[in-house]
Amino acid sequence: MTPVENRELSPYTGWTRQHWASTADGLLHAVQRYRSPSGARFDLPGPVSANGSRADGLEGFARTFLLQGFRVVGEQGRDPTGLLERYAEGLDAGTDPTSPERWPRPDELGQAKVEAASIALILRITRRWLWDELDDRVRQRVVDWLSTVVGQPYPPINWVWFRVVVESFLREVGGPWSAADIEEDLAVHASLRRGDGWYSDGQERAFDHYVGWALHLYPMLWTHWFDVVGSLCPVGTYRTWTADLARYLDDLLHLVGADGSPLLQGRSLIYRFAAAAPFWVGAVTGHGGLSPGVVRRACSGVLRHFTDHGVPDSDGLLNPGWHGSWPGMRQAYSGAGSPYWASKGMLGLALPAHHPVWNAVEEPLPSESSDHGRAISAPGWLVSHRRADGVAIVLNHGTDHAGTGERRSDSALYARIGYSTATVPPLTGATVDDPVDNTVAIVDADGNATHRTGFERLYVREAGDEVLTAASRGRACWIDAREDETADHGYGRRGAVVEGPLLTVASVLRAGVEVRLVRVDAAGWDARVPGCFVRMGGWPVASDSDPAARGGTRRTRVSFESSELRSLVFGVRGFTGGGLASEFGTSPLGAWTAVPWLATDGVPVGEVLAGGVLLDRGGVPPVDPTVLAIPDGEGGHEVTVAWPDGVSTTVELPGTP
Repeated sequence: MTPVENRELSPYTGWTRQHWASTADGLLHAVQRYRSPSGARFDLPGPVSANGSRADGLEGFARTFLLQGFRVVGEQGRDPTGLLERYAEGLDAGTDPTSPERWPRPDELGQAKVEAASIALILRITRRWLWDELDDRVRQRVVDWLSTVVGQPYPPINWVWFRVVVESFLREVGGPWSAADIEEDLAVHASLRRGDGWYSDGQERAFDHYVGWALHLYPMLWTHWFDVVGSLCPVGTYRTWTADLARYLDDLLHLVGADGSPLLQGRSLIYRFAAAAPFWVGAVTGHGGLSPGVVRRACSGVLRHFTDHGVPDSDGLLNPGWHGSWPGMRQAYSGAGSPYWASKGMLGLALPAHHPVWNAVEEPLPSESSDHGRAISAPGWLVSHRRADGVAIVLNHGTDHAGTGERRSDSALYARIGYSTATVPPLTGATVDDPVDNTVAIVDADGNATHRTGFERLYVREAGDEVLTAASRGRACWIDAREDETADHGYGRRGAVVEGPLLTVASVLRAGVEVRLVRVDAAGWDARVPGCFVRMGGWPVASDSDPAARGGTRRTRVSFESSELRSLVFGVRGFTGGGLASEFGTSPLGAWTAVPWLATDGVPVGEVLAGGVLLDRGGVPPVDPTVLAIPDGEGGHEVTVAWPDGVSTTVELPGTP
């Protein structure tokens, strides 16, 4: 039975701990029909990952084991699902070298390194009720299987935490482990720290949900649930991490829409409500800095966003997709068991029913209580939200899953200028190679658009008067990546490069309205190439009906309105025309995707162009700012945006370096 809503305790979502427990138990019971005979695998229906079906079956076990473990801990050892013994049987079969269901070892298959961490973490926190009750022979086999991580190479990204967690468990149960491994992994983690609580998942500018559900989650749970502070983890490091978590969550709270949707940006979005995990980490460890009512509001909002949109599916399963099944969201490593990393987002169930987070009255999110956002320096983001529509948007001048100067095609989930909690870039189709949405590009005579990956971040600032500003520049390049068949791990693709001009782009953001400034510098590129022009794309809005009937174009004012959203671009300076691009079957949010765009006649080198860009639910009145650009004598410009109410904002577009 569905629990009854409690609008006194939870005025925003109605949800209580009973709703969370009911959802979790439903997920756990639904996968049991796909349990292998001895329980070591859950061979779920759906696509097979690049790692193969054996790895996918292990994923199904390990990731649902996470959820089972959280349920047992939150009930102080009681097994509310009655499934713990079945997972114990799976541990026995999976680690038995003679079993037909034996798991690939971490030294045999990289994905097993990931899943080993989930298994070790749950064995640690349920030790009294599971590990200590296993036969000695089973415990030894589990140790033997886990210990193959020792001395193994791990990529210098969030993966280092999988080895830390496994070896820390081995240390506590008398198994082999390596202090050198853990020291090396902690050094990698330190190298990923970018300030203000933010980490990059690798040395590239890789800012995404992994910051929260991996690079904050594992360090904080490691220091909370393992006996490591003052031994393996220096006290000063621990204090840094706790401060980082609180600072990060203060930003992350602004990236949740009023409807509970997380930001649609970055890889592995099929993990869905795993986006709630970092909020729960703060509550579990007591170091999040957020009030219990805000934590539950954020987490229940995220989970309910998905349950209100058909998640899990009619069979009670999590499939690859966002709301419904949409395999185009998968990365190469994603299989049918992968979506169950969403279990991380149910970490709060490890907290008992009497914990304050379950008993405080919900408090509003910034997206439903404030019209102002913030500048977030590390990822190079400007964040804005409005009470009128509850959509959180990000303008991106620092993230592309690459490094400065790299030549790759733009990854749709990293390199766009804009992301939001209500839109997603087309993930398949023509615009993957020739991006339109939230871009500034040079388009050639054949209709091919340049890419921006490898750009240089110039600044990210709060400019006063509730105005946010950011700028970036880089060599616009045509990338022919049709021959690149490397696995999709979220990066752009490589290919033949044709260099174009230098593009400097700035965003001036106020009350959700962006004035996007552009200057093209030839910088060695022949501006006389025939047929080229500058195109500036707006927000991609999904619709279940053909966009042709809902778009509006008046020369340099182009809009598209779905039943829920409006995307609008309007010329302010230098643009002479526009149109509406539409594609079918390229988005998990709707059958069609429409993007309004503006264009110039030719390529006006050295001139400042300006266009307005807006995403809303139709409630923002028209704004017609003016833009004045004054050369600075060094090839750059000082640009002033004058808003209709008298506020002025001045930013610089630096000259060619």
